[in-house]
Amino acid sequence: MAKLISELLWPVDPAHALDEAALLRYAVANVPGFPGPAPTLALTQFAHGQSNPTYCIQASAPGGGTRRYVLRKKPPGAILQSAHAVEREYQVLKALGSHTDVPVPKVYCLCTDATVIGTPFYIMEYLEGIIYPDNTLPGVAPSKRRAIYFSTAKTLAAIHRVDVNAIGLQKYGRRDNYCKRQVERWEKQYLASTGEGKPARYQRMLDLARWLKENVPEEDSSAGAGTGLVHGDFRADNLVFHPTEDRVIGVIDWELSTLGNQMCDVAYSCLPYIIDATPTERTNYGGFQHTGIPDGIPQLEEYLSVYCSFSERPWPAANWKFYIAFSLFRGASIYAGVYHRWTMGNASGGERAKFAGRIANTMVDCACDFINREHVLQGQPSIGFQVSAAPWQEFGREQEGSISTKDQGKFVPNEKVMHLRKKLMKFMEDHIYPMEGEFYKLAQSTSRWTIHPEEETLEALAKKEGLWNLFIPVLMRYGTKEQQKQWLVPLLEGKIRSGFAMTEPQVASSDATNIECSISRQGDFYVINGRKWWTSGAMDPRCKVLILMGKTDFSAPKHKQQSMILVDINTPGVQIKRPLLVFGFDDAPHGHAEIVFENVRVPATNILLGEGRGFEIAQGRLGPGRLHHCMRLIGAAERGMGLMVDRALSRTAFGKRIAQHGSFLSDLAKCRIELEQARLLVLEAADQLDRHGNKKARGILAMAKVAAPNMALKVLDMAMQVHGAAGVSSDTVLSHLWATARTLRIADGPDEVHLGTIAKLELQRARL
Repeated sequence: MAKLISELLWPVDPAHALDEAALLRYAVANVPGFPGPAPTLALTQFAHGQSNPTYCIQASAPGGGTRRYVLRKKPPGAILQSAHAVEREYQVLKALGSHTDVPVPKVYCLCTDATVIGTPFYIMEYLEGIIYPDNTLPGVAPSKRRAIYFSTAKTLAAIHRVDVNAIGLQKYGRRDNYCKRQVERWEKQYLASTGEGKPARYQRMLDLARWLKENVPEEDSSAGAGTGLVHGDFRADNLVFHPTEDRVIGVIDWELSTLGNQMCDVAYSCLPYIIDATPTERTNYGGFQHTGIPDGIPQLEEYLSVYCSFSERPWPAANWKFYIAFSLFRGASIYAGVYHRWTMGNASGGERAKFAGRIANTMVDCACDFINREHVLQGQPSIGFQVSAAPWQEFGREQEGSISTKDQGKFVPNEKVMHLRKKLMKFMEDHIYPMEGEFYKLAQSTSRWTIHPEEETLEALAKKEGLWNLFIPVLMRYGTKEQQKQWLVPLLEGKIRSGFAMTEPQVASSDATNIECSISRQGDFYVINGRKWWTSGAMDPRCKVLILMGKTDFSAPKHKQQSMILVDINTPGVQIKRPLLVFGFDDAPHGHAEIVFENVRVPATNILLGEGRGFEIAQGRLGPGRLHHCMRLIGAAERGMGLMVDRALSRTAFGKRIAQHGSFLSDLAKCRIELEQARLLVLEAADQLDRHGNKKARGILAMAKVAAPNMALKVLDMAMQVHGAAGVSSDTVLSHLWATARTLRIADGPDEVHLGTIAKLELQRARL
């Protein structure tokens, strides 16, 4: 059953009692905002967990007002070397909480002075949420179970996407030979824990260690792709979920975190499929593969597909046997240590710890059986469309149920997405298309740079229908929590708009290394000087923030000179010179602006990710972002097809309907063929982007970016031809759609750049 955090509290174990007066004095002096001046303290202990003792501090001010905190400390008595490092926990939590979107509790202070309460400790935020101690999720609805598991996979992917260099954790551990070193470490820990009383599985454990040393994957010796921040104990009961939403609000218990081979985290999180490690008297393996998967919980391959999609990692089948065996080996060593502490009287998990020795033995047996299996992991399942109703609110639900089943085609949307598509199409037909004429009239009037009063009504309707914010913006992935609070939240709420300032009139901006706009550090500020144009959205009266790309270091390596920074559009020195026209369209009130930045001073905290990270951000957003352009072009072409057919069926020329002329029928058929070809290419690009990431999918992405606008131009040109003079007028949407499609052969990266990418990859393939 799900348990509220507050339900896991019990009276403090006498063996873990603290000097509460000393703790209170320390907290008042060192925890920002701690109730004072003379608060009362109530201390309870968390029953959950088997490692570092963890307490709830409830502090009440004399005049009213109570706040809760969590204290985590090293256990008392003799402990194994390098174990229970609360100092490292504090370090990683502080770095993640300050610089990433990984959900972790806020940490307030670290005390390394053991004289205060007996051992080092740190104090952090109390999260009122839910923990799921049982991996089968009893009492939880099937749809909710699926969402919880997918949220777990996405949270792990978020941890593994963290750039440790950017958040100051580059020296948090060695990336290379992680598994090799871990096998040696846990073998020593196991031997130290078992001591003289050798358990029944002692020899099997040593044999397993020998097998692991002989079968360490070659990839483990590298410090490259697939290495980074490792949680070390990533499982469902180390995640705090939101009380009412299926999303993670806190990843806890970072005691074993380090840098290394991240697939070890992935395999460890998958152990519920292999074995049931619940501390009970049960002696069989359990695990979903033995007992059956509870209704709603995804298949192992589905869970892994979500992780691989969000982390941009390859399918792990080649070395899956090693990683699962290693996870069981390490788990056995950990539980042997827990049992050892129980026998010594200092296990923090209470009576549950007495079953730990039995679990350790079961894990050893399971690992030995697992490495003798012939097949351990199936191929990666196809991933269907992935759409979110509210991604900023539903971190764990935005792609719930997006895995296609075996009887579906490769690109067949699932039931949820089909339902969403139907709602979206109906919304367009009922509310958007009927208003096109009204919006166009305003755009041609003297008030064209104002917002139509009906737009807010439509926004409210879209939010009500769950059709608001279907795509995650760049700030979600790269902004700090402070930047997201200041800009992302109002953006997603629709209160403000943003613009992207990259292209410059004086250089060929298709090669972003040409950019000349300077971003110079001066104390706590950056000073920006340069000229930008085609800054889309900057003319909108609601536009409040610009994401600007410029150079922070002109002498750095070619692709490390550029940085991205957030600029409040009302900052002194930001001068909007004029709106630019696209084939005569100014796209009011959205607009495309030419902007001069003259000695614009912005806080240094506005930098995204850090200096020299501009290209990294650009590449991270341009794959998915530009594929959205391709998707919209498919939609524009479909709109053109519909208008074309309606016109041909209703207009008579030379004695018969246009639809009865053979030349029209031939051209219509060719348009449909090209549209469907482009659609399949875009879907294939989206699928590869999901499964392999931007870099490996760059070839198919380039193909889609060339094919989609050229196809749309051909279809829309044909539609205009069928409409005759009306087709090139402003009486239909066709001319505007055509103009937009034509700009995307440049704005979405010139065709020539994409064709060059495709050709180079083809030549590389030929050489290989």
